[in-house]
Formats: sequence, structure tokens, C-alpha cells
Amino acid sequence: MKKSIGILGGISLASTIQYYKTITDLYYERNKDYYYPEMVIKSLDFQYFTDLENERRTEEYIDYIVKGIKSLESAGADFAIMAANSPHSVFDKVVEKVELPIISIVETTAKKAVELNLKKVLLTGIKYTMQGRFYQDGLEKYDIEVITPTENHQDEINSIIFQELVINRFSEKTRSRMLEIISSYNVEGVILGCTELPLLLNQEHSHLKLLDTLTLHAKAALEFSLAA
Repeated sequence: MKKSIGILGGISLASTIQYYKTITDLYYERNKDYYYPEMVIKSLDFQYFTDLENERRTEEYIDYIVKGIKSLESAGADFAIMAANSPHSVFDKVVEKVELPIISIVETTAKKAVELNLKKVLLTGIKYTMQGRFYQDGLEKYDIEVITPTENHQDEINSIIFQELVINRFSEKTRSRMLEIISSYNVEGVILGCTELPLLLNQEHSHLKLLDTLTLHAKAALEFSLAA
């Protein structure tokens, strides 16, 4: 019996759609049938969520996420994923307040970095994520160094995400600029630490190992759903 997947989404629209599509695509590739796992999506208010992040209203932020997870549980989800990187900054505090199991995007990404034998990676994402410590904390326990872009590059990446990717729009010029930024760092791999970034970049675009957090997270959710 497949476990029902709860997706805490809306953060943003573009990545939520991609999570749903990726999970179903991965299932079909594996099984060649249409018996997809049941899924429940709770779509949060993206502007309110972002305001809580930017204004560092941490307790309200945690409570809003917890409320969303509990809604998924009430709707029949057997476990949950938070369809964005940034809410994992408070992952441990959220887990303490809910009964539903939650799969961590950070831990999933760390395991892939270990599999690829990466020792030094660049963290990209929204400024909230790049300026946080949760990816460093998650990967350094595996002896993987995580560095962040310069302040100017953080501003550029943040702008690309919020002005283009969250509404599923971007240009080749944007892709070229993003590749230019990540190639300027002496690293072995790059964490695409915003679930919109894989819309812009995939492995064929770069010689660096790209850690597509969305696909890794979606795959982990599918595997957990199908596990006996």
C-alpha cells in the first residue's frame, strides 16, 4: 500500500507544480503504469510566507508551517515534504510540533553530495537560504564544506528567483549569467538551494556537479511512499 504524500506548497507556485510533475514522472519511469501515489497539496500564501522570512518573524513562521503540515495530516497525508528549501531553516522546530513524518531536503541533498564524493560546494538560493546556516550544518557533519556567493552575487541570484523563476519565466541571458556566477567559484559542485533554480539550470549546462534539490527531494518522497 503506497503512502499518501503531503506537499506543503505554494512557496512558490512554479516549484509546487514541478514537484507534482516530477513525482509522477519518476513513478512512471520506474513502473510504467498510472498507479501514482495519492498526493495532497496544501498551498500557502506565498507573499505572507515570504514576509515572515524577510522580517525574521521566526515564531510566526514556524507556526504557519506547522499549521500547513497539520492540514496535510487532516487531509489524509501519511508523511510530508516542504516544497521549498527555506522552511528547512526551522526543520527541527517544526518536527517537534507535528506528528507527521517530514522528509528533509537538506539531508537528501547531503546524501547525494556524499555519493558524488564532493568536498566543497557552492550554496545558491534566495538570500534567506544563502545567509542561513542550515545547509552548512547539514553538510559539514559529512565533512563537506559549504561556501556562499559574494553579497553582490547573492543579490543577483535572489533577483533572478523572485523576478523571474517564481513566475516560471526566464531568458537565455539569465541562464548565461547564472552559469557565469557559479563558474567563478573554486568548487566541485553547486547546491541549487531554491526549488525554482532547476527550472533554469540542469546538469547539461555546467561542468560542475549540480545538486538539484527539487528532484532529489521528490525522488526521496516517492521512495518513501513506495517503501513497504
